[in-house]
Amino acid sequence: MAREAVKARERKREKLVARYADKRAALKAEGDYEALDKLPRNSSKVRLHNRCKLTGRPKGYMRKFGISRVTFREMASAGKIPGVTKASW
Repeated sequence: MAREAVKARERKREKLVARYADKRAALKAEGDYEALDKLPRNSSKVRLHNRCKLTGRPKGYMRKFGISRVTFREMASAGKIPGVTKASW
C-alpha cells in the first residue's frame, strides 16, 4: 500500500494536467515554447504515472480497470467485478 501522500500527489498532478490541457495544446500548436516553459511542470501529461486507484500500487497496473493486478485478483475472486469469472478448463 502506497503512502497517502504519494496517492494525493498523483491526484494533484491529474488535476493540473486537466486544467492546463487546452492551454498546452494551443501553445504547442502556435510553437510558443517559451510560454510552455513557464507553465507548471506537473501540468505535463508525461509526468503522470498510472497507479492503482485503491491501493496506489505503481506496478502491475491494468488500464481497463484502473487497478493493480493484485487488487484485481482479490476483487474478482470476491465477485466484486461484474462479468469476470475465474477460468477453468
